[in-house]
Amino acid sequence: MTPPSTSTGVNLLYSEVEDSLRQNLRDLLTVRCTPARVIAMYDGEGDLQPSLWRELSVDLGLAGLLVPEERGGAGASAREAAVVMEELGRFVAPVSFLTSAVVATTALRGTNHEILDGLGAGQRTAALTVPLHLSAFGFRAAVRMDGEGRLHGAVTSVAGALDADVLVVPVRSGAGVELHLVDVDGVGVTVETVTSLDMTRQLADIVFTGADSTLVVGADAGDAAVREALEVGAALLASEQLGVAQWCLDRLVSYLVDRKQFGRPVGGLQAIKHRLADLYVLVESARAAARYAAATAADGDPDREVAASLAQAFCSEVAVKAAEECVQLHGGIGMTWEYPAHLYLKRAKADQIAFGTAGAHRQRLGELVALNPATQIGLRHD
Repeated sequence: MTPPSTSTGVNLLYSEVEDSLRQNLRDLLTVRCTPARVIAMYDGEGDLQPSLWRELSVDLGLAGLLVPEERGGAGASAREAAVVMEELGRFVAPVSFLTSAVVATTALRGTNHEILDGLGAGQRTAALTVPLHLSAFGFRAAVRMDGEGRLHGAVTSVAGALDADVLVVPVRSGAGVELHLVDVDGVGVTVETVTSLDMTRQLADIVFTGADSTLVVGADAGDAAVREALEVGAALLASEQLGVAQWCLDRLVSYLVDRKQFGRPVGGLQAIKHRLADLYVLVESARAAARYAAATAADGDPDREVAASLAQAFCSEVAVKAAEECVQLHGGIGMTWEYPAHLYLKRAKADQIAFGTAGAHRQRLGELVALNPATQIGLRHD
């Protein structure tokens, strides 16, 4: 049964297929991605990421979710990918779905290169070589090609590069921006780990010094492909932020109902109930914004750029607010290493600057809706 559409024609409700996908993924993550295993990553244990990604990408087929069916993928849309992002946010899962299966795959989706077959089958993992904080409307290619066809340049704070075997590199040329594939282990490629706040999505600095590459997208389409990938990344990141916020709210309600002080549940205190009610409204509003961004991205709606910036401007701050409330209202236990609240605060804070800050997206919204600059109160870049 297909849920009814909204008055604008954009369906924000979850379909039966999306609900089934969510349940299958949640069942796997509940067993395989426990908070204790994620916390162990911060202590240097690195066995969770590769095994979990293999189960998600191959066993569940999520790596090829956005890969066209003719290239061996599922041919699904941003709506299904958004559901996956919600669950990965709920479990702060340390996998490459956003960087490889969403952003890099979107950048390559219009090509006929065999890399899509590998991505669709979960045999290859890719990363778009741009800084994580870069937005679609702020993109500038930083890598150039010399006269012999080799790449030179440096790109900082790239997400997903440490887990990838191939890099999708935007290269500036006289005719525009080209997209090239570069093997991570190739000659002339240096990948240096950056100490990251969120260790479940580590960053890396990449330097190219005469690296060989393969052209996959020409200068006539490369810039548009990168901007589309970053826009879709921003739109779907909102769903991850929703998943983070929803976990924080659910865990808080459960804890405050059970936790007693002076013989009564802490959650029964009027001041606490008001804070929880306010947080609930924020999370449900974030759900509407995130779903709208995913739905418009899936439909190729003309409003998709507005929807993506709106979702990022709102959901990024809701996730941080929910995580901060989760830590604070848990009291002393919320600040301990063993309790998982800090994982969600770190993910929320790292996501807050990904694909453009909330301030940058508010500024962009003002431009998109032709808001008079004189009236753009509070719409400055962060």
